[in-house]
Amino acid sequence: MILQQLTDRIYYLPCDQEYDRPTLGYIQGDNFSVMIDCGTSKQHLDLFYQGLLQRSLPSPKFAIITHWHWDHTFGMHAFPGLTIANQKTNKQLQYMQSWSWSDHSMKERLQSDEEIEFCDHYIRLEYPNTNDITITTADIIFDKFLSLDLGGIHCEITHIGWQHADDSNLIFIPEEKTFFVGDADSEDFYHNQGKYHKKPLEDTIAYWTKQEFNWHLHGHTMPKTKKELLEFLQQELDTLQ
Repeated sequence: MILQQLTDRIYYLPCDQEYDRPTLGYIQGDNFSVMIDCGTSKQHLDLFYQGLLQRSLPSPKFAIITHWHWDHTFGMHAFPGLTIANQKTNKQLQYMQSWSWSDHSMKERLQSDEEIEFCDHYIRLEYPNTNDITITTADIIFDKFLSLDLGGIHCEITHIGWQHADDSNLIFIPEEKTFFVGDADSEDFYHNQGKYHKKPLEDTIAYWTKQEFNWHLHGHTMPKTKKELLEFLQQELDTLQ
């Protein structure tokens, strides 16, 4: 199966390290369904839809965007429903719409530190012709918090920020005690060479310690239990001591 089932109502397309394609999520409601993030490209999104057809699942009405980074948003233009993002994410997408994707412009953004080598490498891998890149903004914009009633299940979207990207959202599905986090609790790639900052990491660990949940779905790892997540983050913190 292309899509993996995590709980009764939650499925996901696993991340692909070869192309740096993140996990794409799916939450099935009685009235409508939603997906989490739109991925790197139309090809990535098409794979997700193949998984829906394979499992006879209805197409999602909305896609919730976790943060602005290219691997979570460059498939937005191909999503047939409505996209949801917070104000900070949408502002960055608006800004990126002005970018040129010529080789020269991409190298200029590397030289100015507006982009990083890691992302540049995988963008070029996903897009042999970078002129195929299309960036769109969201259809529905929220500020700090948005709750969706899908019918029998809810999505609570909270703008959390944190060090990976200051526009990051957490999406909590209380009935399934599951969080989709995008890359929210990842390292700081743009300002700290892919490493954690100590104090923000301590704050992140404190946050997760207080939350009650069974599953944590990160953009670039397999699902973790609360225990597995806290053990992993503590190990990362220990390396900074």
